[in-house]
Amino acid sequence: MSDDNKDLENEGDIAADYLEALLDIIDVDGDLEMDVENGRAMVAIVGEDLDELVGDNGEVVDALQDLARLAIMRETGHRSRMMLDVGGYRAGLRKELTAQGERAVEEVKRTGESVSLPAMTPFERKVVHDAVAAAGLVSESSGEEPNRYVVVLPA
Repeated sequence: MSDDNKDLENEGDIAADYLEALLDIIDVDGDLEMDVENGRAMVAIVGEDLDELVGDNGEVVDALQDLARLAIMRETGHRSRMMLDVGGYRAGLRKELTAQGERAVEEVKRTGESVSLPAMTPFERKVVHDAVAAAGLVSESSGEEPNRYVVVLPA
């Protein structure tokens, strides 16, 4: 196993320990799963009744991810790109966003005109950029937070 994967697994372990302690404090049942995917640690909280840990539009899962990343930075001394999913929320969102990116690619190919998508979070934009790149086109982010959006460009 490469040192990079060991480092990423360590990040996942730190995040999982932190999140497990947090779940105990707030008395929420959930199991933690860890993986390394696309050069980043992936941690998931799985179980029933996790909607409160997702929040409206993923606000709570975003905050939990930030806290877990801070815990990793405190222990390792470096920033982490660890991704957190709760109850499959981000997995489902990733699927929807990939489809949205693919639809935009088809429209750009059909019309030859660039297509601007609605404002998105950094996570959402990353998923769309990946989908556009996989389809062979180029995209860029435009605008200022919190109103940054993806523009899919013609070839």
